[in-house]
Amino acid sequence: MSRPHAVLHDPHALVDEQLPLAREPHMLLVQAVLAWTSKSTVAPRDCEQITLQLSGHARAVAADVRRRCAIMRLDAKSLALTEVVLGEAERRLSTPSMGTIACAQGRARLVRALYERLDCLDRRNCAPAVGCSP
Repeated sequence: MSRPHAVLHDPHALVDEQLPLAREPHMLLVQAVLAWTSKSTVAPRDCEQITLQLSGHARAVAADVRRRCAIMRLDAKSLALTEVVLGEAERRLSTPSMGTIACAQGRARLVRALYERLDCLDRRNCAPAVGCSP
């Protein structure tokens, strides 16, 4: 049985730019998912839905990191770290999501890492200019 779904056609990424990130509820979800243990019993469909939710949010946060990085002058260390985090996000998000606790926890860690990088960029008092690779 196939599941119906809608695909958003947004070739210019306008939705990403116009919607603010809902950080608090997603970080609460991240904390809850990371608190699961090997003895936790979570239904596979629940894990799948949580993984999809975290994956979508990770894409939005990664897009925000890219946008902010593109307008900031970063030193070589900050630029390199940001590119590593974005590359890792791209790699992880390209893998299919599974209905497992491990997969949900991997996406939760990814969201947390992207927010850490975003916070680091926000703390910097940088002049506009050099950016990150897409």
